[in-house]
Amino acid sequence: MKFGLFGINTGACATPKCAAAVARAAEDTGFESLWTGEHVILPDPQAPPSPVAADYPMLDPAVALAFIAAHTTKIRLGTGIIILPQRNPVVLAKELASTDVLSNGRLIFGIGVGYLKPEFEAIGAPFDHKGARAEEWLAAMIALWSMPKPEFSGKWIKFKGVNAMPRPVQKPHPEIVFGGHSTEAYSRAARLAKGWYGFALDLEATAKCVEGIRAACKAAGRRFEELEVSVTPGPRVKVDRDTAKRFADLGVSRLILLQRGADEAALLESVRENERDLIGKV
Repeated sequence: MKFGLFGINTGACATPKCAAAVARAAEDTGFESLWTGEHVILPDPQAPPSPVAADYPMLDPAVALAFIAAHTTKIRLGTGIIILPQRNPVVLAKELASTDVLSNGRLIFGIGVGYLKPEFEAIGAPFDHKGARAEEWLAAMIALWSMPKPEFSGKWIKFKGVNAMPRPVQKPHPEIVFGGHSTEAYSRAARLAKGWYGFALDLEATAKCVEGIRAACKAAGRRFEELEVSVTPGPRVKVDRDTAKRFADLGVSRLILLQRGADEAALLESVRENERDLIGKV
């Protein structure tokens, strides 16, 4: 079992001192990866399905991970997730290639399609065809990252006679992970990615998601074992050694733990508790 830590760009970790301290502590205690969340804007006042209050601090994922890269040496750095249909894929390809270069090849590109309509409206991105546009955006980004002379012709984006340097350190491109708890999300992970990421799940919900992923892999002609399944347990799930084993038995290979603490001292204590009670024992 690998262990990641979620929220290195949010809450108290949206300040540089705290983010750097928590990142260094996580690396020193054996965490395998650090993960960001993303919402460019949030509805104000908060209303379902918005996940947090509008004034909750949240740094841009690529900027935050580039900063964290300078304070660590080996821990993986994941976007968990970037809402791809809201982005310009050409610009994002440059940003993430830069992050991969500055981290010396430690980036994991986690992708989601988004669900907050007010966020799309504020950005000026269409809310329809989110999944199809995310797949096209990803294909365009991979072309920029991997083709000697990049070109792409899709329904919504076209380019040729261009280049974007430097390329990512990871070849042919950074590791791709798709998030989401829908049939479509499972299919994208099975067809297009190395992994799948489920957020705020308990064991029962994880089992249902894994069942969907297995079906998607079968439809895509891919072995389930080839897909790396990552899960963030929900806030009410007590993650101890036994619980981690039960997640592993379901087919989960990475647990990305929620931060527990409102300030730097509490977050660092939580990292130490995870080292003592969990990491290295599963």
